[in-house]
Amino acid sequence: MDNFYTLILAAGLGKRMKSKHPKVLHKVCERPMVEWVVRSAKEAGAKDVVVVLGHGAEEVKSALGDSVKYAYQEKQLGTGHAVMVSKDLLPDTGNIMILTGDTPLIMSETLKKFYNFHLKEQNSITVLSSFFDVPDGYGRIVRDVNGNVLKIVEDKDADDAIKGIHEINSGMYIFNSDYLKKSLQYINNNNAQGEYYLTDAVEIVIRLGGKVGAYSAPNEEIMGVNTRVQLQEAEKAMRRRINKRLMLDGVTIIDPDNTYIGPDVVIGMDTIIYPGTRIEGKTSIGEDCEIGPNSYIINSEIGNGCRIIFSMITESKLYNNIKLGPFAQIRPESVIHNNAKLGNFIEIKKSVIGEGAKVPHLTYIGDAEVGKRVNMGCGSIVVNYDGKKKHKTIIGDDVFVGCNVNLVSPVKINNNAFIAAGSTITDEVPDGALAIARCRQTNKEGWVEERRKKGGL
Repeated sequence: MDNFYTLILAAGLGKRMKSKHPKVLHKVCERPMVEWVVRSAKEAGAKDVVVVLGHGAEEVKSALGDSVKYAYQEKQLGTGHAVMVSKDLLPDTGNIMILTGDTPLIMSETLKKFYNFHLKEQNSITVLSSFFDVPDGYGRIVRDVNGNVLKIVEDKDADDAIKGIHEINSGMYIFNSDYLKKSLQYINNNNAQGEYYLTDAVEIVIRLGGKVGAYSAPNEEIMGVNTRVQLQEAEKAMRRRINKRLMLDGVTIIDPDNTYIGPDVVIGMDTIIYPGTRIEGKTSIGEDCEIGPNSYIINSEIGNGCRIIFSMITESKLYNNIKLGPFAQIRPESVIHNNAKLGNFIEIKKSVIGEGAKVPHLTYIGDAEVGKRVNMGCGSIVVNYDGKKKHKTIIGDDVFVGCNVNLVSPVKINNNAFIAAGSTITDEVPDGALAIARCRQTNKEGWVEERRKKGGL
């Protein structure tokens, strides 16, 4: 298939979105709407992509970077005007696909078929249309008795006969470059809005001897997003696509309507995702895992055979056969090795947990290296912060840390050491030693009764 150029119209104010940010930057499944359109165009074969900017231009540039070229529409004077300000960036030969930045659901497969239809029919313009049972608000595609496209009539200008047409204009087109540039010379703003409409090009091209056709796409794909309500509808549709793709690849999703998975997430076969789970960013999850319910994973790598329940993992790596939760948090830059068990109400921050280690409950580990087969007792704490700086703790292999122990960083606990419950450890513990750092218990007989007599209790 020959390459084509793509022009994406993204300069609109988006007043109905009621936002201080450009409409096209509102996200659908983690990506700005306009980025979805850029990706689809490139995957369909676009040689070059030009985005027309207006309101919030710098924000859009920041989001898209140098992956596209930019044109600037200082005043939003209609779709035709948006193309006019872009013409110097468009080729004089070949074909130009014109898309809109607020249609994130358009798929690359549909754009490929759209372009192939345009080539096959040898059209000068091909309009991307769709059929709606209730087409209110959309421009109508008017055809002659032979099915040839004659013109596009906006809903507000349509009479009753034209309003009865169910084929609508999506606002997306493919133009032969020569006819596009010729038609721009004749488009004017002699209308109630004082704007230059690209739809006028249809009748102009026909007068110039060109051929106009229309290719129909699914309703969902051409849906424009103008309000927060429509944004939610697009989000739901995109999420449904993502979950369906994963399920077809062998992932079990118990309740797809209550599972939120980003477009870049990779999940292995026979993994089960339970309801209420959110998985974002560049996350990969291996095979035979059980994730959730109600877990949140961001930009992390999870190995095979892991069980994660009611927990949060951020920018970390978990190897294989790890049990995590409920109510555990793994904070950024943590690494959890094979067969570790991390239980309820624990927090790991920028630490390495060794193979087979156990952190059962109510424990905080920060800026630490924990060796193999270590047992961290209930309520044990790595005290890594002195009020100004973070310090490191190293715990060797096969160490047993008792309940309610404070390991005050920087400190090193060598292999096979035991730390007695209730100890606060500030000095290095040798191999195989028992460390006790607490006062000897003292019992004062009769203290309670004496205190009562004095009125103290």
